[in-house]
Amino acid sequence: MKQREVSPAQIRDRGIEALAKALGPVGMVRFLQQFDTGSGDYTHDREQWLKEISVRDAVGEIKRQRGKSS
Repeated sequence: MKQREVSPAQIRDRGIEALAKALGPVGMVRFLQQFDTGSGDYTHDREQWLKEISVRDAVGEIKRQRGKSS
């Protein structure tokens, strides 16, 4: 038995229809948002944000914050 070929666009459309039917439009969107890969270079950005902070400073800030919540 030969299966009919389905294009990637058709598979995507059928998947969206199935999600909308099973989850409703809001649930479908929430499900799809879980797969957003984002953009940018987090490692590079983090290095820029933290370049002025030493490990000692970070530990001190953690201890200070923990002391406030106790």
